[in-house]
Amino acid sequence: MVDDRQHHGDNLSPTSIEAEFSIPSPQLVPSVVEVSPRPDRVELQVNGEAHTCLPQTTLPQLLVQMGLNPRLLAVEYNGEILHRQFWDETEIKPHDRLEIVTIVGGG
Repeated sequence: MVDDRQHHGDNLSPTSIEAEFSIPSPQLVPSVVEVSPRPDRVELQVNGEAHTCLPQTTLPQLLVQMGLNPRLLAVEYNGEILHRQFWDETEIKPHDRLEIVTIVGGG
């Protein structure tokens, strides 16, 4: 036997469809909240991964915060090798891109 309601639309109100398919009513659906970046943090990329630091953080401070020994590293800063003599004056800015490489000795 075929249910005529499927073919004719009889007795199919939005409320009955909602009840039949367990569709939550609009007031129960959470709205999308846009999350803005925290103004007290600087967002950057280190070796392709997202990181944050406090504003006015210098490169050596960031390296130490990451648990790295600056003496054993080479750093590419926004696509350019950054000579060590400029590290102390290099302040991390929003959306900076760092590639950090550990220097390994050997023979």
